[in-house]
Amino acid sequence: MTSDLLASTAELVAIPSVSRHEAALADHVQMLLERCGWLEVERVGDNVVARTALGRSRRLVVAGHLDTVPGAGNETPRITGDTLYGLGSADMKGGLAVMLDLAQSVTGSQVDVTWCFYRGEEIDRAESGLGQLFSSRPELLACDAAVLCEPTDCRIEAGCQGTVRARLELRGHRAHTARPHLGVNAIHRLAPVLQRVSAYEPREVVLDGCEYIERLQVVGIEGGVASNVVPDQAAVTLNYRFAPDRDADAAVAYLRGLFIDLVEEDRRDSFSVIDVGASAPPSLGDPLLAALLKATGKPARAKLGWTDVATFAARGVPATNFGPGDPEVAHQVDEHVGRASLERARASLAAVLGG
Repeated sequence: MTSDLLASTAELVAIPSVSRHEAALADHVQMLLERCGWLEVERVGDNVVARTALGRSRRLVVAGHLDTVPGAGNETPRITGDTLYGLGSADMKGGLAVMLDLAQSVTGSQVDVTWCFYRGEEIDRAESGLGQLFSSRPELLACDAAVLCEPTDCRIEAGCQGTVRARLELRGHRAHTARPHLGVNAIHRLAPVLQRVSAYEPREVVLDGCEYIERLQVVGIEGGVASNVVPDQAAVTLNYRFAPDRDADAAVAYLRGLFIDLVEEDRRDSFSVIDVGASAPPSLGDPLLAALLKATGKPARAKLGWTDVATFAARGVPATNFGPGDPEVAHQVDEHVGRASLERARASLAAVLGG
């Protein structure tokens, strides 16, 4: 019999696990999993991995991150009717509760299963626990397919878009603001950059029936010296979300091409890439992921953000996003998850695992 998933999620929400402070939650997860004699449990830092060894022909990784973003007065779980409110309830302690329930109750699944609970997903990828596991203990994550229990409202959100962050720095010439004709205002030189971003027409790509919509935004502006000085330096930070039909190199080249005519080498202008996250294809042809799609009873949709599905895809592993909770309430003050969503997610995953 399954547990009260809403109460189990509330228990997880009550254990603080803001990024870089996941130890207490990792302790709790490890304690629960070590009670299961059919699981081989390993702790690597604040990452916990539990594996079955049933000798099945295929292995599925089911993964979820332990960390949350910082709280906003919503750290204490609160249940109202069949809805749980609280930090991380949707992203993604509801998913963790479903994973723990299945790990503790399904003893003879039709596939071997690796349950992966990892730290540091909500911060820079250099601190990702999943990345650390792939670097230090890749054998723990060896598998044929993977499911990331991110909140998707119990629908397959296939693949994910890639992301590029870049900095475009334009230079000018300082002068007194009373005599601006003697200078070149670097901030003013940003005007065509902002105009191009504002006028950007999103590119739409359909893969495996899923529509990926590319996005381009200015996410930061720097410039200014003093109120009486024409600024000689200004910069924008750009974020480009690209569809899975582009690889990272092609995405960077495309983004650079949008602005390269504004870069004047004799002024020492520059375009530099800050960070790149690869995209991931839908991979819905994989038998395990196709079985999960069938179990949901709903058509797949594209994952428009970046997730660790791309981390698996970069290693040749078909992966998808699927979990309880509405992704649109993630990181919000009134973040919440409902009992029905938790139970639907559990039922769909259980149908794939069997046993």
